[in-house]
Amino acid sequence: METVFISKLNVLLDAVAQKMDLYVPRKVESHYVFERYTADSPPAPTFNEVRVCTPVKEFLFPLRELAAVFPEPQEPEKVEPFALFGLKACDLRAMEILDKVFAEEEFEDPLYLARREKMLVISSDCTEPGESCFCNVLEGKPYAEDGYDLNVSPVEDGFIVQAGSQKGRGFLSAHADLFGDVPDALLAERDERRAEAQRRLKEANARFQLDAPLKEIVQERYESDVFDEEARTCVECQACTRVCPTCHCFYLYDTKQKDYFAKMKMWDSCMRVGYAEVAGGANPRKMLGDRLRHRLMHKFAYFLDRYGIEMCVGCGRCVDAEAGDVDIRVVLKKLNDELRDRDHEVVKAKK
Repeated sequence: METVFISKLNVLLDAVAQKMDLYVPRKVESHYVFERYTADSPPAPTFNEVRVCTPVKEFLFPLRELAAVFPEPQEPEKVEPFALFGLKACDLRAMEILDKVFAEEEFEDPLYLARREKMLVISSDCTEPGESCFCNVLEGKPYAEDGYDLNVSPVEDGFIVQAGSQKGRGFLSAHADLFGDVPDALLAERDERRAEAQRRLKEANARFQLDAPLKEIVQERYESDVFDEEARTCVECQACTRVCPTCHCFYLYDTKQKDYFAKMKMWDSCMRVGYAEVAGGANPRKMLGDRLRHRLMHKFAYFLDRYGIEMCVGCGRCVDAEAGDVDIRVVLKKLNDELRDRDHEVVKAKK
């Protein structure tokens, strides 16, 4: 039992909530946020047509957490099973990226790994990608192909639920009485809806299509004035890195309590003016343009060199969150056009 049909979303969610804490999207004005789900809490759960505005990393890599205490060792807090419904393909790619960092053999983070192990991942198809979504520019799709335990796809009069792991298959098997078979006609409808979402993404991002690999674009245009020009409106709010599902910089903060010392792990941001400052006050990235350059180099060059994967999933959260007017898609496109024009001039000169 790997692909099944269910007519009502709340039936599936109720079954999950009976086993563990469940978090589902709730619409707040024009966007979604996660909230804990209970069967009797209004309003009724809705299917989120686009990704939630907050990143999945909040559940795996909290904004602030206790990392160690002295003199007595700190035992890791016991993590109970929990589930997230409504994650999108970009969120699953983001978790793959975070796994590279926090599950790296030599530097495993036990706090992250404990949460990751206990998490039930329930993804869902994007049916109406947002204006800022650009996953297709980075070879992403508006539906998940792997990385989930269960995936939910809306179809006429119900939902197709597909298992993508042993954990997901076990859940479907244990609740077989809730599900029905999936007719071929519904599978075809799901595929048509997915194709339509892809078409919308392609149309919306036609002006942001690139002519070269992102690593080549940012490296070859490293000295470009585009970074300074595009950073002029940045107000250093750091929202871009806070809502980014893959940014994972943190710092350790020491604090003294009454009878012990504690070391806290807290999110940090490479867009903060003091982020790169060293002892003595020297700072190689005082200027905002330099910090913007470093952010893109990390995402598309440094991380790729180390882990074999780019560190951006095209979710567009940074575009929505910016208090200034910095749009990563615009920056990349301008760098791309500069590189293209330069290459054209080189070809002309050789003729």
